Amino acid sequence: MKRLISIALLFVSTSLFAQVVAAPSGDISPLRALSFLEGTWDAKTQAGSAGAQSAGTYEFQLELKGHILARHSNTDPGCKGPTDFNCEHSDLLYVYPDPVSKTLKAVYFDNEGHVIHYTVTVPDPTTAEFISDPYQTGPQFHLVYQLRNGVMSGKFQVQMPGQQVWTSYLEWSGGKK
Repeated sequence: MKRLISIALLFVSTSLFAQVVAAPSGDISPLRALSFLEGTWDAKTQAGSAGAQSAGTYEFQLELKGHILARHSNTDPGCKGPTDFNCEHSDLLYVYPDPVSKTLKAVYFDNEGHVIHYTVTVPDPTTAEFISDPYQTGPQFHLVYQLRNGVMSGKFQVQMPGQQVWTSYLEWSGGKK
């Protein structure tokens, strides 16, 4: 009986190890739903409470052997905005499949020291929504990318605690380079 239990445990542990080490060959990466974002995009601000006029580029590309979708952004010289707007802004966004929740997650970093953790959804084949966890002491953030007729539009929105309305801080759009 001990031998039968030992063999069963060996079989189960080997099976679990194989599942963790290698995904089945037919497994499709959850990042595939975001493939419409891939490439280098122009971005020109259009609206938002930031009151800035700027242009730049951002690039979404798969990194780390396709396990991460990374966005790198650059602001072109000539940015104009209020004194509290950072015209030399740069940031990184990393999107990854979370193995625990089985959802897409993202983490954002910028040169001002901000770090935002997002849950990512794809409500339709050309829209990605990033929603931060609600914080009781600070705002919640909403980032949206939408591709329509070859133009990528984006919004970075803020919702203050106790409010139900998202306010656009920055909106932009542009074509693929």
